[in-house]
Amino acid sequence: MTLNTSRRGFLKSAAAAAAALYVGARADGALAAGSAPAQLNPFVKIDADGTVTAIVKHFEKGQGPATGLTTLIAEELGVPIEDIQYEFAPSDPSRYNNLAFGPFQGTGGSTAMANSFMQYRQAGAAAREMLISAAAKDWGADPAGLTIEGGIIKGAGQEAPLAEFVAAAAQMEAPAEPRLKDPAEFRLIGNAAVKRKDSLPKTDGTAKYAMDLHLPGQMVVVIARSPRMGGQAAGFDDSDAKAVKGYIRAAVLPNKAGVAVYAEDTWGAFQAREAITVEWDFSAAESRSSDQIRAELLAAVNAEPQYNVTGADHAATAALIDEAGKVVEQTFYFPLLAHAPMEPLTCTIEADADGGITLHDGAQMPTGPHMALAQIFQLPMEKIRINTMFAGGSFGRRATPTADYQVEAALAFAMTDRTRPVKLVWSREDDITGGYYRPAVAHRVRVGLDAEGEITGWDHRIAAQSIMKGTPFESMVVHNGVDHSSVEGVADSLYRIPGQFVGLSDTAKATTVLWWRSVGHTHTAYVMETMMDAAAGAAGRDPVEFRLALLEGEGGSQEQQRLAGVLKLAADKGNWGHPPEGRSQGIAVHKSFGSYVAEVVEISGNADDGVQVEKVTCAVDCGIAVNPDVVKAQMEGGIGYGLGHAMRNEITLTDGEVDQFNFPDYEPLRIGDIAAIEVHIVPSAEAPTGVGEPGTPPSGPALANAIAVSGPRVTELPMARNGVSFA
Repeated sequence: MTLNTSRRGFLKSAAAAAAALYVGARADGALAAGSAPAQLNPFVKIDADGTVTAIVKHFEKGQGPATGLTTLIAEELGVPIEDIQYEFAPSDPSRYNNLAFGPFQGTGGSTAMANSFMQYRQAGAAAREMLISAAAKDWGADPAGLTIEGGIIKGAGQEAPLAEFVAAAAQMEAPAEPRLKDPAEFRLIGNAAVKRKDSLPKTDGTAKYAMDLHLPGQMVVVIARSPRMGGQAAGFDDSDAKAVKGYIRAAVLPNKAGVAVYAEDTWGAFQAREAITVEWDFSAAESRSSDQIRAELLAAVNAEPQYNVTGADHAATAALIDEAGKVVEQTFYFPLLAHAPMEPLTCTIEADADGGITLHDGAQMPTGPHMALAQIFQLPMEKIRINTMFAGGSFGRRATPTADYQVEAALAFAMTDRTRPVKLVWSREDDITGGYYRPAVAHRVRVGLDAEGEITGWDHRIAAQSIMKGTPFESMVVHNGVDHSSVEGVADSLYRIPGQFVGLSDTAKATTVLWWRSVGHTHTAYVMETMMDAAAGAAGRDPVEFRLALLEGEGGSQEQQRLAGVLKLAADKGNWGHPPEGRSQGIAVHKSFGSYVAEVVEISGNADDGVQVEKVTCAVDCGIAVNPDVVKAQMEGGIGYGLGHAMRNEITLTDGEVDQFNFPDYEPLRIGDIAAIEVHIVPSAEAPTGVGEPGTPPSGPALANAIAVSGPRVTELPMARNGVSFA
């Protein structure tokens, strides 16, 4: 293509070599533009040479925001996806807050695309209109007749690269309501051919994770932590550690949560830690074993609940069930689970020349550690800087209410003279034995059915270790004593269930507990969907037909229609009811994080001789699928994560100490565990919803329902310890 670049335009661009266009959000939420980065932290930046950079406010742990948010800007701006770069936003909640979290910057709850969809499109559209306005003014043309295609401004018989007009556009006021493209104009949004922006750098090794960082002169610190939750370090003996090559020193952390061991390198730090003897004060530490914790939860779920979650009349529900022709009753137990991301926790802290502090971290919720470091170092917020790097997974672990590992690093750094950077490293064993866990939970459900096989009453009790109580998020999530994360997926089920009562009881936390991929839906979907199958079986009805009868019909909501839609699509694509010879099928459907997912699991073998997952057919309705390839990958990953944990995983305690230590006894899913996964995305014009977590909840119950066709109905996890062997 021949570009008509005038001499005047060339000189204008050359003279403005230091200018750049920034478009983003002001503190009041409105779009703004400027040419000085110190004045504005934008979503889209265009340098004087025409280089476009998307400022990504959600960190990248493999779930795809670096691609998704970049796609939105590229689409609206009119530049090829290959020609747009991205960088992670600085920690600044006044401009980069998560709209679902309030004044807090962070990634979680599968909200990245849902809360940023319009923001990033508007930023890209505003930049497009400003550049077009600058070109129209220069050319004496009507801006309505100009477009940007492939990074080239065209119209009025002329065309030029957008770089020519960056300087002029940077002086303009951003439009308050830029015109967004009609979906019919989309070339990138919804295009399955759009490739991930982070695939190549992760393949060739140029992508840098927090674990990869090695600063000049850095020390490595590892923490000797209490083997029992809540124990405190009372002292230590490092006589033997002094013989370890590279050992520098050790010191009790100011909060007494452990002993910081410093060395010149990671291996030296781990070896020195092994050589140190720590005296622990266990007076306030956990001392229960898993059997006791399980017994407490089961006792709570069989007693009167503390909280009536839905306000239903429990006596009336009980009477409906007692008078029913058939009663289906089950008690469920779910153990503690670790997150176990592939990259163990790590971060690095260094002092800045201006007296500030920089934290290098795969920062999932930068606002938390930002505030914590400001307090620890007694510095204003603007003196704390966070360099967000790639993270090798998280599943929720890198987003703790206490900023636990970042605080460890900060305290370890604060105890030095601060002339050398300090890199904190967790081992895999540290993560499995001393991390935050998905809480242990019990359910008890009684369902009444009449002579026609219709539900007459549903009594659902839950006993759980609350995630949110006692954290900064309590006021947001806990209402009238009820931690919604304990009952989500039951209390807000889309099934039209007559006479449903939901009760909740809290039990003492055995460990530090935390949201885990899909949070409460990890156990509530399992219970709801296995009970739906059990009830359908007792009624002598097909499980799909039984569910559809509770979703479809006169007066049904759009949400119920969408849930029914994925259920029917998964059943159709999975050839429901007609498995190949020697195979069984199970189905489950669930809404979580705004998305609707149904899965058919097809298995061979049996519980005694070994079950093999042959195929999982998934249907997902997540609104507009901005990047279908990413959506598919997240469904596949969520399915594998859910199945792997349901099959084999648990965290157990003996006298307060965690029994598992690494992947040999906390086994990740193997590639041979699932023969095939097939994902079908429902075409939609609805706003995007979550995809990082919704694939996980239906996977476990769909597998359980397939096993129950000819084997046991598994009501206690993991399956491998409760009557099921796997091939």
